[in-house]
Amino acid sequence: MMRCLREVNVDNNTIGWYQSCLLGSFQTVELIETFMNYQESIRRCVCIVYDPSRSSQGVLALKALKLTDSFMDLYRNNGLTGEKLREKKLSWVDIFEEIPIKVSNSALVSAFMKELEPESPVTQCDLDRLKLSTAPFMERNLEFLIGCMDDLSSEQNKFQYYNRNLSRQQSQQQAWLQKRRQENMARKAAGEEPLPEEDPSNPIFKPIPEPSRLEGYLVTNQISSYCNHINGVAGQNFDRLYLMKALHED
Repeated sequence: MMRCLREVNVDNNTIGWYQSCLLGSFQTVELIETFMNYQESIRRCVCIVYDPSRSSQGVLALKALKLTDSFMDLYRNNGLTGEKLREKKLSWVDIFEEIPIKVSNSALVSAFMKELEPESPVTQCDLDRLKLSTAPFMERNLEFLIGCMDDLSSEQNKFQYYNRNLSRQQSQQQAWLQKRRQENMARKAAGEEPLPEEDPSNPIFKPIPEPSRLEGYLVTNQISSYCNHINGVAGQNFDRLYLMKALHED
């Protein structure tokens, strides 16, 4: 496609890529890695995400996303730890930055679309808006939301395991240090040189790597997206129900 555009002298500068997703489930580690790879050649690359499942509900589900500068700096430096995130005041809402999208057609395309419009004042799309059943859409969102909650619970278990190991290591270090100090006091009393109070070769002094917060942040972002979808669909359903109630009363 890019080669064909060049042959007809159409602007064909690459500024990113596009991908499809199901019910907004695009916030993954693979997307972050693709962004970082594109950043090497395109400084301000953008990803356009299209959701065909939401578009079938009458919504043009297009999003243009890019990574925030603060998040990219931390990601490059492997700084997605609790201390670094608190230092930079970076939360889960600061990973992606959404860019407004404006979709427009040329005058010729608009005229052609006008000719294709049916003569009837009411189209099938207008009738579809009055459908009261959105059970499949709500059901899939709830299924994905439950899956994300399980993933978030797994991430929390990782950090609980890390904190338990860290507390156990600190207790072992304190016990070893107290024993070493008592031994040094005995050595001083005997006129011998004291031993160092740290032993790098001892396994209890080996730092325990803190797990990355990236997965937890992405899952939290995804949960927020599903909740917004459910909230929007539920609001539309209430509007339809109130409308049908008013029509039946009349």
